[in-house]
Amino acid sequence: MIVVMKPGASKENLAAVIKKIEAAGLRTHLSKGEEVTIVGVIGDKKIIANLELQMLPGVDKTVRITEKYKLVSRDFHPEDSVIDAGGVSIGGNEVVVMAGPCAVESLDQLREAAAAVKACGAKFLRGGAFKPRTSPYDFQGLGEDGLKLLRTVADEFDLRVVTEIVDKDDIDIFCRYADVLQVGARNMQNFQLLKALGKCSKPVLLKRGLSATISEWLNAAEYIMSGGNEQVIFCERGIRTYETFTRNTLDLSAVAAIKELSHLPIVVDPSHGTGRWKMVAPMARAAIAAGADGLIVEVHPHPERALSDGDQSLTPEAFADLMKNLGGIAHVMGRTI
Repeated sequence: MIVVMKPGASKENLAAVIKKIEAAGLRTHLSKGEEVTIVGVIGDKKIIANLELQMLPGVDKTVRITEKYKLVSRDFHPEDSVIDAGGVSIGGNEVVVMAGPCAVESLDQLREAAAAVKACGAKFLRGGAFKPRTSPYDFQGLGEDGLKLLRTVADEFDLRVVTEIVDKDDIDIFCRYADVLQVGARNMQNFQLLKALGKCSKPVLLKRGLSATISEWLNAAEYIMSGGNEQVIFCERGIRTYETFTRNTLDLSAVAAIKELSHLPIVVDPSHGTGRWKMVAPMARAAIAAGADGLIVEVHPHPERALSDGDQSLTPEAFADLMKNLGGIAHVMGRTI
């Protein structure tokens, strides 16, 4: 349920509503807009169903929310949320670009990639240190040494770090080095990990699962937010369909769906979404036109020698060309990049 307060409701009116809700053993979530204040009611459905708030002074109306996700919902929070990730705003007027290699391989490789993406306007250095791979024989990453390299190189080039976490027991380690913790597609419904991330202070980039519906994705975000961490960023990275030409099917309609259903920002990963470097640029342009708040793009100084995902990685030169084209599209959308 949400309680919509009247535009002229006083602080005392609002306090009385919150007091009655909490006295019933329920939790509240406050969303103050420019004109309207909304109180979200969270807890036992049976108690909520019997809660009478309509007649309290200052209350305009109460609205029942049928979706299982609440905190994620735009009904609870009508205005767009802007996430502060290491001093960079995600979800505001600027389209934020995150770029770098799929996997951290060496200091030289990472430094070369960071220099290239920084020169083109990227704000985040992306790279995997713990790599969950389909085959146990593929490169699994450098572990904590990879995280240390990410932090060192990112600081050198004034970039923020986004990297994937795969185990809830590693959260403290990741928080030492990363500005944004990424939950990969395979872990979107790793509920123990999501619950643990709900108690940490870092923003979470939540990738869509391989075959997840929009509702399942939203509910995964709800797990994180219900734990107290409201800094969630969605990431559309393609879903598994019958198509075999591309690695995945990039569902750009998900951008519009998330914008309608949730107040949280969304970025798009055209690299994993297609698996083909030649398709990354057109899909990145389309993502900005669809309303995405950012992009996460794989860039490797030498894709032909990459230990992971070389086929979908852009060279620094190709990434520079892409960034030149994105500014015009962002401008048409009333945004900057």
